[in-house]
Amino acid sequence: MAYIKNLFDRNFLEYASYVIKDRAIPDLEDGLKPVQRRILHTLFEMDDGKFHKVANVMGQCMKYHPHGEASIGSALIVLANKELFIDRQGNFGNIHTGDEASAPRYIECRATPLSKDIFYNPKLTDWADSYDGRNREPVLFPAKIPAVLIMGAEGIAVGMSTKILPHNVVEVLQAEIACLSGKKFELYPDFPTGGQVDVSDYRDGNGKVLVRAKLDTSDPKRILITELPFGSNTESLINSVEAAAKAGRLKIQGISDFTTEKVEIEVKLARGVYAQETVDALFAFTECEQSISVNLLVIRDGLPAVMTVTEIIKHHAKQLVKILTRELELEKKELQDKLHLRTLERIFIEERIYKGIEKMKTAKGVEDAVIAGFQPFIKEIGQRGVSHDDVEHLLRIPIRRISLYDINKARDEMEQIQARIKEVNAHLKNIVTYSVNFLKGIIARIQANEELGKGIRKTKVGAFDKIDVKEVVKKDVELKYDRKTGYMGTNVAGAKHTEVSPFDRILTIRKNGMYSVMDLPDKAFVGADAWWIGVADKEELSKTIFTIIYKEKETGFAFIKRCVIEGWIMNKDYFLVPDGAAVLHVDTRPKFTFTLKYTPRPRLKVLAEDFKAQDYSVRGLKAGGLRLANKEVSKAEIGRKKNDE
Repeated sequence: MAYIKNLFDRNFLEYASYVIKDRAIPDLEDGLKPVQRRILHTLFEMDDGKFHKVANVMGQCMKYHPHGEASIGSALIVLANKELFIDRQGNFGNIHTGDEASAPRYIECRATPLSKDIFYNPKLTDWADSYDGRNREPVLFPAKIPAVLIMGAEGIAVGMSTKILPHNVVEVLQAEIACLSGKKFELYPDFPTGGQVDVSDYRDGNGKVLVRAKLDTSDPKRILITELPFGSNTESLINSVEAAAKAGRLKIQGISDFTTEKVEIEVKLARGVYAQETVDALFAFTECEQSISVNLLVIRDGLPAVMTVTEIIKHHAKQLVKILTRELELEKKELQDKLHLRTLERIFIEERIYKGIEKMKTAKGVEDAVIAGFQPFIKEIGQRGVSHDDVEHLLRIPIRRISLYDINKARDEMEQIQARIKEVNAHLKNIVTYSVNFLKGIIARIQANEELGKGIRKTKVGAFDKIDVKEVVKKDVELKYDRKTGYMGTNVAGAKHTEVSPFDRILTIRKNGMYSVMDLPDKAFVGADAWWIGVADKEELSKTIFTIIYKEKETGFAFIKRCVIEGWIMNKDYFLVPDGAAVLHVDTRPKFTFTLKYTPRPRLKVLAEDFKAQDYSVRGLKAGGLRLANKEVSKAEIGRKKNDE
């Protein structure tokens, strides 16, 4: 048994770790989930400047992704609809209407130049074997921007989940520039569907936001929905409006969808209803307003970690400096190697060192002759000298190139290389400034790109007025109660008791001291002469003190119980008094007087006694009542004096 338990534990942990790291949660370094990274890697490999069929990309990507083409296709569509790293051609669906993309054999895509500049650098990328060992795939891309904030992410793993909202790409890059410059910055979500967002409880990426649709109420008899809240599409929003209307929460004549490239949903209002008074109901009862909880969970150094937006910006600012430093150092080394070879080639050809190998009969003799020929020029060559690889390179120079060698052209090329090395050294010396200029260059490219919307913010940030649902719904439904028959509800022949809304819950205290809470009924039996019937509003009831005067069954002694009704289970019966006790009176006034009339007995001189309800403390619902007198009570008379409240 112990072996089996250990086996299950180990297998579960391996499975959980795999789902968390390799499927559901994006990595902090490049902001990508494994399937997204493999899709981009496939596009980089296939890149020839032309569009590729999505079906072909999916097939190529299956070399790296072991979970089938369906998961690759859906992830590619989502990534392409971010409109930043993948160019699209064809019908990739509609984020506004929720329409699906065309079949993969009909649509095409390719990696954007921007994605290659941000992610692609094989010389700086760590590589690992693919799942079948036949290919090599990137462990992580050396990403130069915080893609996880720009694209957003959502995923559910074993025991944890992530919900990262998308942010405006230009604002993210500007925040990174501010971070590198030592300035303060703030970042808030920006959604592709537009709308409005209240970020007062965003808490730097780990709180929640309220999102709203954009409504046009210029016409008093209709409302136009022109932008959607994040997470909704036209179909789901229309369904929510129709459901609210069917439940009586909205009064509309009809709803029509005219959405094409832009959202346009028309809500026609019923007669006597106007736009301004309907707006709050749309926000309260439909998808026009939604609350989204966010949890910024990423994989950091191989482990899941909850971070803030500010921490991610700071991390990527440092990462950008490191990546650009490595790129410049790599470029400098390659330039120095190129300059060294060009210097050797010039001397080898100009000084006719190749003549010295004509009489040599062995490979060793040839190499020695070349190295010896460079001895007079060792100062010009520098400390690197002439290596075996250098000799091999020189001996592979074709005769045609030697005969057509242009000394002036070679010197110009060497001067250009030296100038670039000097420029690279200057960048390395001022690497932070170079990093800022790199980000500014990306911003300029985005702002010049019409297809990316020039990086303009789509979602308006602002604080929303809190909508009280109770105030939105009108209390225009008559609640009736027939004291003789004991029936209560909206479809009862008795007198009107009060007016309620269709969504109110009703609290009743029956004649025997039993109370219960129910939804607004058409017709329900609560018994004749109920003590109290009203709306079960927890906020209001928490301020209401119920005073119950009752007499015990066995002794007839009077008791008083003062309590607050704050919690309940729907349609469950609760007792305020002991079983069999007779309730003499129930009152909700904080102060009042009452008189107890005692049953006449021999030698009983006092037959009535006055009390003040406010003299007795408020206790819990389950607490027993306080005894008022050790005398049998016949009835209680409630005072109505001027000073009573």
